[in-house]
Amino acid sequence: MMADQRVVLVTGASSGIGETCARFLSQRGHRVYGVSRRAAGASNAGDNGVIHLSMDITRDVSVKQAVGFLLQREGRIDIVVNSAGIGIAGAIEETSIEEARTQLEVNFFGVLRICRAVLPAMRERGSGYIVNIGSIGGLIAIPYQGLYSASKFALEGLSESLRMEVKDFGIRVVIVEPGDHKTSFTENRRPTDESSGNSPYRDRFHRAVARMAADEQSNPGPERVARLVYKIVTTANPRFRYTVGPASQRAAVLLKRIAPYSLVEKVMRGHYGV
Repeated sequence: MMADQRVVLVTGASSGIGETCARFLSQRGHRVYGVSRRAAGASNAGDNGVIHLSMDITRDVSVKQAVGFLLQREGRIDIVVNSAGIGIAGAIEETSIEEARTQLEVNFFGVLRICRAVLPAMRERGSGYIVNIGSIGGLIAIPYQGLYSASKFALEGLSESLRMEVKDFGIRVVIVEPGDHKTSFTENRRPTDESSGNSPYRDRFHRAVARMAADEQSNPGPERVARLVYKIVTTANPRFRYTVGPASQRAAVLLKRIAPYSLVEKVMRGHYGV
């Protein structure tokens, strides 16, 4: 391993932001392991230089085994990018507890499992970066994506506390909050079971989801998120929070901080047609 080459673990590396971050970091000389459930065991580096590793972040045993394998093989993990995530859509009234658990299991508890698995080795070395991929939807709730927003709001709190707890061990914790980007997340978003029936929310739900999809697919791909992640992990003392995405969505974050909530609500309801 080259002296300036670092070992990177990227979750959700089979598509979207995770795949782009893994490829971007690999192209800049780092030894990148991209993990996902789709990977079959551990493979050699492909055309993009990323080594694919099988891991199910919803299972304790899978996370421990994969992280243990990586540490045994490389001796360290320098950077973690927690990018794995899913999205469900539907009115909160029409979201079952099981569907809500699934949403949080991946987007929140999956990150917690990864952090718990990698932190002992990072503490022992006295260094490391943990970059959690949140969402502007974790700062401003999105109608008909209430459980997705809840998972990302929870990730904000987890990341903020973790940063304070591990800073003295030389570990930097950062949260990146992307707005809409063109990825396969749009086509993979799953409606809740009840929202598919004769729902009293039906018309508003379909308008909101159509607007979400249009916003996502009309924006550039996730390359700027990958560039930002690279900037973060090559900065000695990165700040805690980075928001990236369309100017209008970043402006909405600022609006929520300074304006009465009634105005923010009016803007959001109008934008999503609810």
